[in-house]
Amino acid sequence: MPLALLALAVGAFGIGTTEFVMMGLLPDVADDLNISIPSAGHLVSAYALGVVIGAPLLAAVTARMSRRTVLIGLMGLFVVGNALSALAPDNGWLLAARFLSGLPHGAFFGVGAVVATNMVAPERKARSVSLMFLGLTVANVAGVPVATLMGQHLGWRATFLGVSAIGLAAIAALAFLIPHDHEHTTAQGLRGELAALRSLPVWLSLGTTVAGFGALFAAYSYITPMLTDAAGYADASVTLLLALFGVGATAGNLLGGRLADHSLRGTLFGGLTALVAVLALFPLLMRTELTAAVAVILLGMAAFATGSPLQLMVMEKASSAPSLASSANQAAFNLANAGGAWIGGLALAAGFGVTSPALAGVALALLGLAVASLAYAVDRRRAPVAGRERIVASHVPQEAEAVHH
Repeated sequence: MPLALLALAVGAFGIGTTEFVMMGLLPDVADDLNISIPSAGHLVSAYALGVVIGAPLLAAVTARMSRRTVLIGLMGLFVVGNALSALAPDNGWLLAARFLSGLPHGAFFGVGAVVATNMVAPERKARSVSLMFLGLTVANVAGVPVATLMGQHLGWRATFLGVSAIGLAAIAALAFLIPHDHEHTTAQGLRGELAALRSLPVWLSLGTTVAGFGALFAAYSYITPMLTDAAGYADASVTLLLALFGVGATAGNLLGGRLADHSLRGTLFGGLTALVAVLALFPLLMRTELTAAVAVILLGMAAFATGSPLQLMVMEKASSAPSLASSANQAAFNLANAGGAWIGGLALAAGFGVTSPALAGVALALLGLAVASLAYAVDRRRAPVAGRERIVASHVPQEAEAVHH
């Protein structure tokens, strides 16, 4: 695997840290800015909104630029957003800075996935994407806990300055390690890029992402009350258990990338099926501390085993605009985050029990399997048509030559 993938992983590590660290800093930010915890929670939403808007928009408007230049520019915007977060004088400014920080998130992963796959042989594409995503999963193991501790001891502003430093390191790595010759192969402009998203298979792939990862976030958003109220863990132990989730996510990400290079769709179906099984067992596994810890690890493994296959699938379905489609898939991940948390909250608010969000996740994972199955059926139906078109095209020059003679 090329060393350049390390540069992408460093950028992913910084992005993953700033995305998830706000959850642990909410009380400190609320106290410092004299706002309520729910108001501080809007800072999480502001970042997610930036991802959803920025992912397809920035990928589309940079379609004719060198991908190396785009990646460095996106990481520069990331540094600016986090530096402004550290310097924000009030909640309004911090909301705007968090929105700005989220803008480059999806486009970086989208363009980065295209660069990663272009640097390796076809049989290693999924593994290359999983190595880039490795930075994101490792951020949950090391980056977020360390950044949270930094915020608690040095102030939350120091955390965002630290994240800005990670961004500067990523810029240096991108500048030194990403080859100059990786540029966009198309010059079709914004209209041509957007046209690639009109394909039904692309939208089915994006729908699988929303449903599949919505299942994860339906349960993971409420993992703390499950661990404390159902499994009996003390509040102080939750941070360690969340790090275990990161360990499981890292293992699942690497495993999914390796398996997807052998069978892309088989890995996707296997991961979603495993996610259904794990979430269905949550009410039983959350009865003891040991089995609850195992459940957290398995949840991370099952969910992130589908990450690389989903990213690669949407890129293949929109081959004329892979950067835009790949970035749109990152927007779909964040829609899954918001939608899954909302659906899991509905189950909890309805009084179905503290582990009910996991069962809501089962329904979403089954929906993801259904959408993935529909996508498979559409592909099989279109395959014979595409085959006939290739046969006809291969005979046209011969017929034309015969007429000419």
